Amino acid sequence: MHALLIITIIVLLLSSIGLVIFVLLHSGKGTGMSDMMSSTIYNSSAGTSIVEKNLDRITIVLAILFLISLLVLMLIYPQGTIAS
Repeated sequence: MHALLIITIIVLLLSSIGLVIFVLLHSGKGTGMSDMMSSTIYNSSAGTSIVEKNLDRITIVLAILFLISLLVLMLIYPQGTIAS
């Protein structure tokens, strides 16, 4: 295997795992009954804006890394070039 292929696959795997984790860390934006009750019990607006912005930035960076690694893999192995 080529070094570029190994590096690209590692970046793809790490970015995909990180993307799943950071998407799951985002808080829900629901308007249901449970969200109304939890917002009255816990003050969820205090100090979370910086955390949310950082989560958004990290998620966007991981998504860009994921897409770039997919594009590099498409260039390394065009359709039909992988032998079984």
